Amino acid sequence: RALVISYQLSDRFTDLAPRTRADYLKVLEFVKSKLGHLPAERMQRKDVIRAQHSNKEAVRFANYIVQVLRVMFEHAIDQGWRNDNPAKGVRLLKSGRPPRLPWPAEMIAAFRQATSIGTRSRLIFELLLGTGQRIGDVLKMRWDDLESGGVNVRQGKTGAALWIPLTSSLREALGATSKVGLTICAQPNGRPTSYDGAHALLMAVRKDIGAEAYDMHALRHTATHELAAAGCSDETIQAVTGHSTVSMVAHYAGSARQRTRAKEAQSRREQN
Repeated sequence: RALVISYQLSDRFTDLAPRTRADYLKVLEFVKSKLGHLPAERMQRKDVIRAQHSNKEAVRFANYIVQVLRVMFEHAIDQGWRNDNPAKGVRLLKSGRPPRLPWPAEMIAAFRQATSIGTRSRLIFELLLGTGQRIGDVLKMRWDDLESGGVNVRQGKTGAALWIPLTSSLREALGATSKVGLTICAQPNGRPTSYDGAHALLMAVRKDIGAEAYDMHALRHTATHELAAAGCSDETIQAVTGHSTVSMVAHYAGSARQRTRAKEAQSRREQN
């Protein structure tokens, strides 16, 4: 418990982006509740693994326990409480869920056909796809964030500040949207749309067109996929999506880039 408190007062924690800090707080409350009585200097690798596996039904949270403990024990080393990090090297659990797939072109077309320009569901869809941002950042976008044909974004997870040019589809959706609140995706009463509200709006359309396998989070993946298929470099894609590392961009862009390169290779093959 003392280590958790000390870590929360350190710049390792206070310098985190607000979204990451909120995610870490959930784990820190668990650590204080379940592990708080244990002596930090005697914590072993097996104890970290036991805490992880006791939450294996929620894979993301279980892995977050390991990641947060890893950072906490680095702080413990800084403070002279330990000479080693028992969480370092602990393997993360694999999710049983299939990998998230980008939206196919036909599903994007079907969504647009099923929704009218000017509706909130269409607006949220075009903002997610057009900017390549996370849903939390899209729902926080304000009308005064629009500038010079683009939108200014401060990413909640990374803290990165971006200016993203608007796509033609997004400009059309914005042009048909009434300004009823400070946020672009405002409800009819002017209040911001919640995460649950956005999910419900898009899910209704996804069910209608048979796109349940493609969720709203995958639209960020789709934007990366489209940029890669257009021949953009990892650094150029990163300028739009704000991914924290080029390796992450390469991961999401991989299949699109492989297809583009394969077409080029086969075209050259036919020419010889």
